[in-house]
Amino acid sequence: MTGKKYAKMVIDKDFKISKIDKRIYGSFIEHLGRAVYEGIYQPGHPTADENGFRKDVMDLVKELQVPIIRYPGGNFVSNFYWEDSVGPVEQRPKRLELAWRSLEPNEIGVNEFSKWCKEVNSEIMMAVNLGTRGVADACSLLEYCNHPSGTKYSDLRISHGVKQPHGIKTWCLGNEMDGPWQVGSKTPVEYGRIASETAKAMKLIDPSIELVSCGSSNTGMPTFPQWEATTLEHTYDYVDYVSLHQYFGNPDHDTKNFLARSVEMDHFIRTVIATCDFVKAKKRGSKNINLSFDEWNVWFHSNESDQDTMANHPWQKAPALLEDVYTFEDALLVGLMLITFLKHADRVKIACLAQLVNVIAPIMTETDGGAWKQTIFYPYLHASIYGRGTALQPVFDSSRHDTKEYTDVTDVDAVAVYNEEAEEVTIFAVNRDLEEGIPMECDIRSFPGYQILEHIVLESDDLKASNGPGKERVVPGHSANSRVEDGILKTVLNRASWNVIRLKK
Repeated sequence: MTGKKYAKMVIDKDFKISKIDKRIYGSFIEHLGRAVYEGIYQPGHPTADENGFRKDVMDLVKELQVPIIRYPGGNFVSNFYWEDSVGPVEQRPKRLELAWRSLEPNEIGVNEFSKWCKEVNSEIMMAVNLGTRGVADACSLLEYCNHPSGTKYSDLRISHGVKQPHGIKTWCLGNEMDGPWQVGSKTPVEYGRIASETAKAMKLIDPSIELVSCGSSNTGMPTFPQWEATTLEHTYDYVDYVSLHQYFGNPDHDTKNFLARSVEMDHFIRTVIATCDFVKAKKRGSKNINLSFDEWNVWFHSNESDQDTMANHPWQKAPALLEDVYTFEDALLVGLMLITFLKHADRVKIACLAQLVNVIAPIMTETDGGAWKQTIFYPYLHASIYGRGTALQPVFDSSRHDTKEYTDVTDVDAVAVYNEEAEEVTIFAVNRDLEEGIPMECDIRSFPGYQILEHIVLESDDLKASNGPGKERVVPGHSANSRVEDGILKTVLNRASWNVIRLKK
């Protein structure tokens, strides 16, 4: 498509999508690769605290203000024996970890992870094993974590030195149970039955918990979205969320097409919402099933080496797996995915960037060295800090283009967040155009007296630029392109850029 490039937006404080649930900025730590061992935990490291947790990593996690962290998996959870992860560390067994063909030493378990989460000001989103185990084991774990005292498993926790219950509120009923790669995978009816029975029993123990039913592992599954329709017929009365997982890659180096992938994500979300609402209607139900997008990211760089490690070098403790080194263009797509969540803040209430440290992660560590920020750290950071409040429904238009797989893709994608308490409005915008800057006008007359606080921009001359220890080539800067005139914000979004425009009264 040819013609003049443009972007126009109108935002009004009364046109609201929804209050944003802060858990939309969650993350994920699985017992996989170097996420736990050499990631968050490394006794003897120069920065390690008295519990063996790396303080350099904790500082970066705290900077991100991560509100909730999914644990302990992931594929790992489908063969997780939680009892092996508690009690005196020296008495814990080592286990063959089947999902990633590694050795799990159980040095870090439920209680240690809970302690770490408190240190980084985060909550746990706990997953239960519905692959090789079932209802009784899920109930035992919940009793161990949440019941005050006076029962077998609550007293066992107290005997392990943890007097106060963990009080974990959000629980996942298994992981990717439709995936043939999953240990103990299920048909939709098999999963629907075990998930509903587990949910029913868990809510008898603690009625205050929220439960997440497994959705399809990805949109490419042959059973999508029938899996959601069938499983929710069983679980609708007992669960609060259905999960979505989505990873994108760019193995053929078609950046233009890659940056349009968020269109696919938007379609995925709309399809799952429609399926949830179909089940609600069929059940004559009154509650909405909301969405927990509890795995999302770019993931493709490390695939080949991961296959080699698992096939030819199995049963190592903390092998280097899924250690994608992210490029600048990956950061742009992460920004676009975050914008997509905010546009659906009425139904997407939880989202977990997968994962947090070393494994397809914004934070990387050197074994005996420092920790450093990947390119994707920055859009995640900006959204988490400045994306709190109410997502506004923009009236938006932009020039458009086609790619190999997608048609009518907007050159610019944008959303606005209103933080009434702080009297701030933040506009998140990505210019997908790889060649030129695009002028954007935004009508903000609904916010009289608001002026530019700052315009943060993440850009690079090299789409394939990446960061590494001691060499952060992709870091945010500031733009002087923005001004407000007579209630109209005027700016230029530089080519291929992530933009955070902050306005304050």
